[in-house]
Amino acid sequence: MSDAFILRNTPQVTAHLAAQAARLGWYWGLGRLVARQTRSAGLTSDYKPKRPIPKFQELLADLGTLMLQDAKAVADGRYPQMPEAGDTLADYLARVRAMIADLPSALERRASEETGSAKSVAVADSALLPDYYAQDFHFQTGGYLSADSARLYDVQVETLFMGAAGAMRRRALGAVADAIHGHDQRRLQLLDIACGTGRFLRQVRLAFPRIGLAGLDLSRAYLDEAQLGFAKLKPATWYQANAEQIPLPDASQDIVTSIFLFHELPPDIRRDVAAEMARVLKPGARLIFMDSLQMGDKPGWDGLLEAFPVRFHEPYYRHYAIDDLDALFNGVGLVAEATETPFMAKLMVRRKL
Repeated sequence: MSDAFILRNTPQVTAHLAAQAARLGWYWGLGRLVARQTRSAGLTSDYKPKRPIPKFQELLADLGTLMLQDAKAVADGRYPQMPEAGDTLADYLARVRAMIADLPSALERRASEETGSAKSVAVADSALLPDYYAQDFHFQTGGYLSADSARLYDVQVETLFMGAAGAMRRRALGAVADAIHGHDQRRLQLLDIACGTGRFLRQVRLAFPRIGLAGLDLSRAYLDEAQLGFAKLKPATWYQANAEQIPLPDASQDIVTSIFLFHELPPDIRRDVAAEMARVLKPGARLIFMDSLQMGDKPGWDGLLEAFPVRFHEPYYRHYAIDDLDALFNGVGLVAEATETPFMAKLMVRRKL
């Protein structure tokens, strides 16, 4: 991106970049606070990855590229400048305080390698929830099943990614914009698989207010949180369901999105979910997939991927990091259109044959 571009779009681009810079600084501070508490609990890992780790300056440079790409997309009209969430400042700060208050219990579970607090929450939906889901991913209290977890999740994720999670998701939003281009939004249907708290779907609704939207997730608590984010927006349809058996007809969707799901699925389940995604897509329609980087995507960063499951409870991450996603998607008739690696994420656009 040239300096001339920045000058031609000074008001809009400068405002967007300034807001993002402030956001990154805030979450950097939160991350330092979490790291300090982790050290105080004696949980600083002495694990030394065998693979290379990028220097901090390299991480910052890559993060800067992501921020410039985000600002350019706004300036080009691919999607509007938008708030990260619909929270009031008071509600957001309450979430931050709750995250910090919850940290000691999460660290206790990490120290004892206890990952079963989600099982007590899962009883009500035991017939729906697969065993692999009823555990404390990231050592979160209640795993992905409690209302408290749903309330804290987005702050936790942004802290983990130094405030860049929203900008990474917007790279997928740009891919949605490309898929929609030239079509009447009112005639299109988009399904977000494992929509969680609905942050990505909310971005889609703000950018494309007339498209038909649906979100699917296993967690009732997370779906409730997602609906709160849509309180003042045109509603979406919500499904509490397993992505292994999507409750929608064949060839019913124009776009399917999946944001940071696959690294939390066992290998065989990834294949089942990919087949279901392909089943509900119309011929020629697109899957827009985002998840963690994989080994070799940025070779100098492979040590980060190696260390991640050591610090967090991510039982399926190591296999995900080496899984052949091209073969997986090709095997269900989803051919490659584009792949990029914005910061810590891998974005793939696949078209159904």
